[in-house]
Amino acid sequence: MKDRLMEIAKNAYTPYSQFRVAALLIMKDGKEFQGVNVENASYGAGICAERSAIVSAVSAGYTKGDFKELHVLCADSERVSTCCFICRQVITEFFDKDAKVYCYDKYGNSEEYTVSELCPFPFDESDLNA
Repeated sequence: MKDRLMEIAKNAYTPYSQFRVAALLIMKDGKEFQGVNVENASYGAGICAERSAIVSAVSAGYTKGDFKELHVLCADSERVSTCCFICRQVITEFFDKDAKVYCYDKYGNSEEYTVSELCPFPFDESDLNA
């Protein structure tokens, strides 16, 4: 998986941080979507690799319940990094709570989490009805 993710990371657009991230999203039907981080001079206008992959799947017609697992590699990191909190919020919107998220460092070392472990107190539709 590390080699596939490193290949995807080559497409990242990171002229400001030089911190390339690649994501590979696997759907329950086996279809895959790739994502990379894309930075912008207006920093807030950038998008993370995880959300890039998720948005691609939604654009292709997938919805809640269709998402199986997510693999994320920080291609320039010496340590395994986890998803940022904006990505975690989006992950909780589309993935089942027991879905797996695999995070990798540039060497291929990985850590496995469930969505519930990454997001133990999610903000979801139930909070909108409180």
